[in-house]
Amino acid sequence: MAETPPRIAVLRTYKLYVGGAFPRSESGRSYPVTSADGSHLANAALASRKDVRDAVVAARKAFPGWSGRTAYNRGQILYRVAEMMEGRRDQFAAEVAAAEGVGADRARALVSAAVDRWVYYAGWADKISQVLGGANPVAGPFFNLSEPEPTGVVGVVAPTGSSLLGLVSVLAPVITAGNTAVLVADERAPLPAITLAEALATSDLPGGVANVLTGRVAELGLPLAGHADVNALDLAGAGELATELEELAATTLKRVLRPRPQDDWHDADPGLDRIRPFVETKTVWHPIGR
Repeated sequence: MAETPPRIAVLRTYKLYVGGAFPRSESGRSYPVTSADGSHLANAALASRKDVRDAVVAARKAFPGWSGRTAYNRGQILYRVAEMMEGRRDQFAAEVAAAEGVGADRARALVSAAVDRWVYYAGWADKISQVLGGANPVAGPFFNLSEPEPTGVVGVVAPTGSSLLGLVSVLAPVITAGNTAVLVADERAPLPAITLAEALATSDLPGGVANVLTGRVAELGLPLAGHADVNALDLAGAGELATELEELAATTLKRVLRPRPQDDWHDADPGLDRIRPFVETKTVWHPIGR
């Protein structure tokens, strides 16, 4: 019996996720992705400034439709994302284990927590208005009602060291409130982010609501922070660049959520802390009896 000849493994080159599609970087560049122990896993697109601009355009285009959906419908769609992730648990666990250098049991626990976080925020979608809004007492014959509304397009720098759970913990609350997002994945461990993008693409989430870029934070963060059509930033994974990005964001009056110490995203409280910064309160006065 003839022996099977040796073969070279065909390593995958992952693409970006922009506007519901998977384009290559306009620069044509890619970079090698390695595991925690240095093994070559795959290649990822090295996004450029032009890719940032394209992602912002896609996010802005998707914003009216996404923010205009009922909160209940947004919750249904986020729950569908959790369902799609559940069907790819083994792939996510293998990628998280390789990226973070953890054992199989810990990787599976992190994937479970990430899926559960989508379910958690799906439940929040139609409760944000009840908690952050309401009727205000006023002296006069008026109804005075306050209602939280999404702020718009949010740039998100994914945290480092938590390739899936940390990523979900910063992305999910942004889109739960009706915002659209341009997310820069962890440069060292982008594979779970792109696999998540594939799950988003096969769920009911409209194209452009969440856009995922892979590459260097130092290269992508500056055009994202300075873009005039980006309304807010979450700098969770910006590290030493945070101050520079915050100063650049100030030139266009963006809201900025600064990095916080977060040793374990598994124990983080997934409450309103990451929703509140990305909503604005609209107050309406209405005469009584007219």
